[in-house]
Amino acid sequence: MSSKMKIMIAPGRYVQGSGAVKSAGEHVKLLGKKALVLGGKRGMGAVKADLEAGLKANGIDFIEEAFGGECSRQEIERMKGIAKEQKADVIIGTGGGKALDTAKAVAHELHLPVAIIPTIAATDAPCSALSVIYTPEGVFESYLVLPQNPNLVVMDTDVVAHAPARLLVSGMGDALATWFEAKSCYVTKAGNMPGGAATEAAMKLARLCYDLLIEYGLEAKIACDAQAVTPALERIVEANTLLSGLGFESGGLAASHAIHNGLTVLEETHHYYHGEKVAFGTLTQLVLEDADREQLQEVLDFCCDVGLPITLGQLGVKEVTAAKLRPVAEAACAPGETIHNTPFKVDADLVLQAILGADALGRAYLGGSAE
Repeated sequence: MSSKMKIMIAPGRYVQGSGAVKSAGEHVKLLGKKALVLGGKRGMGAVKADLEAGLKANGIDFIEEAFGGECSRQEIERMKGIAKEQKADVIIGTGGGKALDTAKAVAHELHLPVAIIPTIAATDAPCSALSVIYTPEGVFESYLVLPQNPNLVVMDTDVVAHAPARLLVSGMGDALATWFEAKSCYVTKAGNMPGGAATEAAMKLARLCYDLLIEYGLEAKIACDAQAVTPALERIVEANTLLSGLGFESGGLAASHAIHNGLTVLEETHHYYHGEKVAFGTLTQLVLEDADREQLQEVLDFCCDVGLPITLGQLGVKEVTAAKLRPVAEAACAPGETIHNTPFKVDADLVLQAILGADALGRAYLGGSAE
């Protein structure tokens, strides 16, 4: 039996629905009176009018600062300086995963509460007590594990429905890994993100995340293409954001995300979204673990139905050779990487063969085409 205590963590408050950002001020006022609002130009623009109106209506002073594009140490320090200068007592992050991770890191290092207002459902970053740190050039650097989850997450499904459907699909790719990685950690009794053992609730939520993706993923993508907030879209936003966030964090990470991290050493993958690379990492994990044919088929069918990559060519990698991919495998197997939560010993040679095998499997599924 594992000697680890079971630990499950979650955001302080999660609010989801069409028009949810209009209510953000009511919740933020419980956290502070002066906010630093950070986000990219597009992300900020998607919620600006409703967010500003809600903050003003609830007596919250605020300043806005454009996010620099990467969750890097340099950007975190820059935002910390602004927050200190302006005497902010709450941080609000808007936009996509990297802006949200920056907001979480800034709030943590300044000992302030943080409110997260995503404008896309492209990753499971919003609910997590984790910031993924990259270099300014976009290469994965480290995980910053935070002592607590965001105090508030506001998920406006109308905003999500008006974002490009590819972003929603990317979120499905990130969420696709949740069940498989949690299961690996459960088998090996590896620690989850806060360092404990997974609760049974976390495992059930991770499985529910996968089941919702398979049942409603395509229907949600079609709804998003039409900018329609349907029950299927609501379910997938919850799967991408809340269930995947709870599942990966309280269940644990394994090979899929480590392979994503490895792929970031290839410059040609930098133009592809986190969840798109995680989807290929999940296929690679299944090959690595010798998953049964029925499971592989279900994942391949799902990815192709919604538009997730199953070949390296679909991630911009034109030269698929052992020499080209060895640095990917070596980075995925770096000391401390989550791939070592796999239920057997792995090394770069084994992972390299799994990457090549997953790519070949994807190309075969597509009839021999890498695209």
